[in-house]
Amino acid sequence: MNRLKELYLNEAVTGLKENLNLENVMQVPRIGKVVVNVGVGEALENTKALDEAVRDVTTMTGQKPIITKSRKNIANFKLRAGEPIGVTVTLRGKRMWAFLDRLINVALPRVRDFRGVSPHAFDGRGNYTLGLREQLVFPEIDYDQVENVRGFGVSIVTTAEDDEAGRELLRILGMPFKEER
Repeated sequence: MNRLKELYLNEAVTGLKENLNLENVMQVPRIGKVVVNVGVGEALENTKALDEAVRDVTTMTGQKPIITKSRKNIANFKLRAGEPIGVTVTLRGKRMWAFLDRLINVALPRVRDFRGVSPHAFDGRGNYTLGLREQLVFPEIDYDQVENVRGFGVSIVTTAEDDEAGRELLRILGMPFKEER
């Protein structure tokens, strides 16, 4: 079993139940899924860029992403409906826990000038989204194979009722939030 999942089951559940004054263990917030999204705007001119993004996301997450297509025409961007513009992958179960473990304990500390992630990036329902500027923070990505450095977004979807419960869940799991001044 993944060590982050063990931490959740052994420590976070009891800690959250006490901290949030919950009556039942089933009320304790848990992580439902993690969504990784990469926008590939240059895919309109360079179709190879989309293949690189698919390769990188597959390497980072261990799961093949789906290619997202544009929904409507946008003349200013020379974009037509149905053209591929990004990749996304939804992680659940073992892959989700493994990805979160690597994100929190390996990738985030490798970010240059890292002082913690924002504690305010919650959506009002306990879900957390963060953006990273380069895929190279994951050690699985081979620096020599990367032609373009790409940013990507990671959304952590929880069953928390509000932001405070979601923040407490991620804090117990080891998410390095910035210190408030």
